[in-house]
Amino acid sequence: MEATASLNSIPMSVRKMRLVVDLIRGKQVGQALGILEYSKQEAAIWLKKNLLSAIANWEYKTDGLESADEYDLVISEIFADAGAQIKRFRPAPHGRAHRIRKHSCHITIKVSNTKPLPNQGSQEPVATTTEAQTVQA
Repeated sequence: MEATASLNSIPMSVRKMRLVVDLIRGKQVGQALGILEYSKQEAAIWLKKNLLSAIANWEYKTDGLESADEYDLVISEIFADAGAQIKRFRPAPHGRAHRIRKHSCHITIKVSNTKPLPNQGSQEPVATTTEAQTVQA
């Protein structure tokens, strides 16, 4: 089972956010929370907030019957995209103006369990047509 959480219009450049995103990509949730807890970057605060939201969304999808600690949640997908820019002008020498761009970004986190849920069981995958043809031959 997979759950998603996203934060939009974070007042930080996407380049700074991706530095921290790359640290926790593919990690288990507990390990990722530990990395974010002791990171000095401001991006870690936003990512921790979003990761906790993704964990809560996963627990909500299981009707609150299952705890996230028991199923080894892992960050299956995480990415940061550029958001809107706020453009301002600042006075410069000799009567000129310099443009100031205030960047923002959007982050999305998907978490999934590695252990199967009790109600999921072991579902057999449906064979595709190419697999069915090789079996008959």
